[in-house]
Amino acid sequence: MYRIRFHGRGGQGMKTASRILGTAFFLQGYEVQDAPRYGAERRGAPIFAYVRADQNPINERGIITQADLIIVADDSLVPVPGAGVLAGVDEHTIMLINSDQSPEVWKHRLNLSGQVFTLPVETEDRAELRFIGATCTGAAAKLLGVISRESLISAIEEELGDLGQSVVEKNQHKALTAFDQMDAHAGCVTVSEKVSAADYTRPAWIELPFEDARISAPSIHAAANSVQVKTGLWRTQRPVIDYEHCSGCWWVCSTFCPDAAINVDASGHPQIDYDHCKGCMVCVAQCPPHAIHAIAEQQAQAEEAQGGQS
Repeated sequence: MYRIRFHGRGGQGMKTASRILGTAFFLQGYEVQDAPRYGAERRGAPIFAYVRADQNPINERGIITQADLIIVADDSLVPVPGAGVLAGVDEHTIMLINSDQSPEVWKHRLNLSGQVFTLPVETEDRAELRFIGATCTGAAAKLLGVISRESLISAIEEELGDLGQSVVEKNQHKALTAFDQMDAHAGCVTVSEKVSAADYTRPAWIELPFEDARISAPSIHAAANSVQVKTGLWRTQRPVIDYEHCSGCWWVCSTFCPDAAINVDASGHPQIDYDHCKGCMVCVAQCPPHAIHAIAEQQAQAEEAQGGQS
């Protein structure tokens, strides 16, 4: 059975990418599962989607803990623990990373024994976020070696047809360009062995307290009221600024924040609006002097209760 994981951020089309790959597998005669996994829908937050494909009925369910192929659409996710990019990686796992860094750099940086590929720097796809899902899917299809160009083209047509022919053609072009660029590595992904039930590791669960519907699902009817929706309640990790290391380049973190939750005070220092920060950790990945670090939200709240830093 092929087990594939797509990692990206909300808004990068990883759910659609998994559906395209799953449909392409199906058109090749495979039994298929494809599904996304994410919490509250939020732009910029880490998500992953997975695909299983086999020529026999698939009885395996749940998330893929050990993947044959891992596709990473945003390399800033790799060092984020909550993204789970490296979960279950071993010498059998092949990684495809959308990155300007070379495969050798990533292998050394992550101490990986398996093969690593990066989408070629010279392609313009990497600067066009709208098409990164199709680009990653095209490259993945070639690495798998069992999906034809015709099936890939048809899968994109089927999944994106409602968006109009121009969108379909643009995504097909991007996918086929990446498909051809991986030609030298066609079929390098191999089918993994069945996972033994005896070796199954139960996932870690986070217990969430029950909230009254009047609190967790408020009805707001007035205009311009998004500030009243405290999306910071979704956060599981909190970014914290170490002002001793902050260089004051506030335009970096505030610009990359997908929800404009980083403001600048009168002294020119960035301030995080924790009422609306969703904990996507984009600022942690983008901060040039590494002055922003992440701590568990539960820990942050405990420190606040004890009068510690917020």
